[in-house]
Amino acid sequence: MILKKATVLVVDDDTDVLTAVKLLLKTEVHEIITEKNPENINSILTRNQIDLVLLDMNYNSTMNTGNEGIYWLRKIKEWKPNVCVIMITAYGHIDLAVRSLKEGANDFVVKPWHNERLIETITDLLDKQEGPKKPKTAVRSNANGTEILGESEAMQDIFHKVNKIAPTDANILILGENGTGKDLMAKAIHERSLRANKPFIKVDVGALTETLFESELFGHKKGAFTDAREDRMGRFEEAEGGTLFLDEIGNITLQQQAKLLTVLQNRQVTRLGNNKPVDINIRLICATNLPLQELANEQKFRKDLIYRINTVEITMPPLRRRISDVPVLARHFGKMYAAKYLKPTVDFSTQAINKLQAYGFPGNVRELQYTIERAVIMADDTTLQPDDLIFSSLETSLPAVAEPADNVPLSEMEKNAILRVIEKHNGNITRAAKELGLTRTALYRRLNKYDI
Repeated sequence: MILKKATVLVVDDDTDVLTAVKLLLKTEVHEIITEKNPENINSILTRNQIDLVLLDMNYNSTMNTGNEGIYWLRKIKEWKPNVCVIMITAYGHIDLAVRSLKEGANDFVVKPWHNERLIETITDLLDKQEGPKKPKTAVRSNANGTEILGESEAMQDIFHKVNKIAPTDANILILGENGTGKDLMAKAIHERSLRANKPFIKVDVGALTETLFESELFGHKKGAFTDAREDRMGRFEEAEGGTLFLDEIGNITLQQQAKLLTVLQNRQVTRLGNNKPVDINIRLICATNLPLQELANEQKFRKDLIYRINTVEITMPPLRRRISDVPVLARHFGKMYAAKYLKPTVDFSTQAINKLQAYGFPGNVRELQYTIERAVIMADDTTLQPDDLIFSSLETSLPAVAEPADNVPLSEMEKNAILRVIEKHNGNITRAAKELGLTRTALYRRLNKYDI
């Protein structure tokens, strides 16, 4: 939508804010409506064709919890699901603004904002309503060129979220199956944060024994235990000023969880054998392939720790739910391994791409990577054929889908896949869209496209 045609509603109990926004936007948009009382939002939405709402996070000066803004955000999405909502927040309430993204907000701005940036944000959101732009295909994770690739809507949503949360200090929990790229995502977030020039320290906490857990994370003093021959700094201290990435957080014991929670609450660590606490300043990212909420319900994982590490949650979709990304990933790995092994640049036949897209990839992106590496090494031609693609016999959690005939077009494969998933979920569009890695709107478009 062209900005000049838009009607914008601003809801804030601060008259100065309403005045400032009105002065800024009155020459930029078709109509600007201001309102101090959020109780009037529904009637305004009913009487007017609102394209975008600027919504303050707080309305009760005695509370200032941000819950008021979240409440009215939910109401707006209930009354007018397609209306864009930008949350207005103070810098100290960044975590609440990030939480609003999980509740359906399209974006947030921090007071005091830059006028040009606010207009740009509004314009971008309205443009998305008008029609899709060329998708972003990658988030670069480090200076060496490692990238998280994807053109699917599932990955586009993740890229958008990363762009919003990376510059903040919000704690992040990355969920996903093995091989989906959780560690790369953690590194990508660090590299796009304000801590990018500080250390990025990764610890596989699930592999630490009870005795090594404290020493590895918090450090120890010489003589603290039998093999402590010298003072040692823990990983928390090593990550000072930067990012600490705790992988496989779901595998630690309740006792380890309690110790970790104490450190995160106090923002201090105490080395083993020493009574002097050390202040820490780190950004925390955690990852697991386990369903933490289910573990919490079974009393195997502390809920208070989940809340502490999970300001923002990112779920990396399995490759079978973003099958449209397989060609771009395959070509990326083909180029990478051709260069590594001093081979000519390889390409893929249509039949080879069909075979890749028809496979379930229980090992996810990691399995695809190894499959392409093997193919590049063993192939005799520069165009890879189906016979060059040999899937690992180690991955048995998901069977491969029957290989399609060479003359089956990709559109027919997509239509059949959609039909299978919808049938699997008994016509539940929301669940079907989630498994396919699509939004409900995108799935409806495909249903119309294929006359389903």
